[in-house]
Amino acid sequence: MQYISNYFKLDELGTNVRREVLAGFTTFISMAYILFVNPSVLGASGMDKGAVFTATALASSLGCLLMGILAKYPIAIAPGLGVNAFFTYSVVIGMKIPWQTALAGVFVASIIFMIITVFKLREAIINAIPHNLKLAIAAGIGLFIAFIGLHDGGLIVANKSTVVGLGSLNVSTTWLTIFGLIVTAILMTRKVPGAIFIGMVLTSVLGLITGLIHLPSAIISSAPSMHPTFMVALTHVGEINSLQLVVVVLTFLLVTFFDTAGTLVGLAEQAGFMKDNKMPRVGRALLADSSSMLVGSLLGTSPTSAYVESSAGIAVGGRSGLTAVVTGLLFIVGLFFSPLLSVVTSQVTAPALIIVGVLMAQSLKQIDWQQLEIAIPAFLIVLGMPLTYSISDGIALGFIMYPITMIAAGRRKEVHPLMYGLFFVFLIFLWILNVN
Repeated sequence: MQYISNYFKLDELGTNVRREVLAGFTTFISMAYILFVNPSVLGASGMDKGAVFTATALASSLGCLLMGILAKYPIAIAPGLGVNAFFTYSVVIGMKIPWQTALAGVFVASIIFMIITVFKLREAIINAIPHNLKLAIAAGIGLFIAFIGLHDGGLIVANKSTVVGLGSLNVSTTWLTIFGLIVTAILMTRKVPGAIFIGMVLTSVLGLITGLIHLPSAIISSAPSMHPTFMVALTHVGEINSLQLVVVVLTFLLVTFFDTAGTLVGLAEQAGFMKDNKMPRVGRALLADSSSMLVGSLLGTSPTSAYVESSAGIAVGGRSGLTAVVTGLLFIVGLFFSPLLSVVTSQVTAPALIIVGVLMAQSLKQIDWQQLEIAIPAFLIVLGMPLTYSISDGIALGFIMYPITMIAAGRRKEVHPLMYGLFFVFLIFLWILNVN
């Protein structure tokens, strides 16, 4: 016990083993929903839900353990919401790219991510993309996720007269979504730890009681086989042979990289780790994330990222890597609860997607709306993602408009050369999508 205390410097950080274990458990409860939401989202792409469940648990466990042991931060890692939606709805369904090829794209992006991290090129990339556009990407993904949740839950449906409209309240399963949304919103407002997870549990219980959800055959079982997805990414790397797929890989890289970087900095601020406006050991933290992303792609899941739900563990006193280690070990325990997948229907996960969308949309307040040369491209990114039902299309609209508005405002010298390069890349990307 003393070795653990010394390794994680618990005394120096003003914490103890008991507090760190409690923080790790709190973080896990707050983000355990990803075990059930990720298979649901990726399952829509045609991937085997059981295999994704196991891959999600293992990739999350590895990411948390690496973050805790190497970087020594109380920050958890798991497949990110938003980028998994991009994987399924934009790449596989929207672009009609097989999920196997998309998974290969995640693998390639993770290799690039690791190279960028090892050679310390992250600062150059971070500086190339304007801060306001990073915020817009996060907020846009939040709106996109919320839109998916509203649609999956039956609250928003297609409408020939108005494109979309309010779903019928005569559909009994829709009321599960409404119940889950209200309960989760109340719990979140009351700052109850694990609010999203508790909301999903209560919604599932209501569904079982009313007969809208069928009882599972069991509660505990052995972990589902990963055979349908294991190492599939490696055998399809050769299919990354078109500009369209290169842009997909780039988008996986950008979204994951900036989502993780932003979350890390935000959580470091919350925990008081920032020194001189810099985050110590950020390279190790990014290496932990990129490593879990690489392994996750080989196991069969979308990119991993740092989780904002780690703030729940930090809030109860988690200050060391021991918090993340405990969270990682709990993901291993979660492997044996796969039968509950049949209980977690789209109406159960929909409220979680909507609430996570709210959390991600909070970055809107930090965008400089007073400068139109910034506001217009940011707005196109934010609105473009849900309206085009594509994260990449939303990013393309904003990145194409950004150099134009900046030049018009006489600020062309402030635009990084990479942004001019991305201007042409996304122009070609949209043209390819249009002609196909």
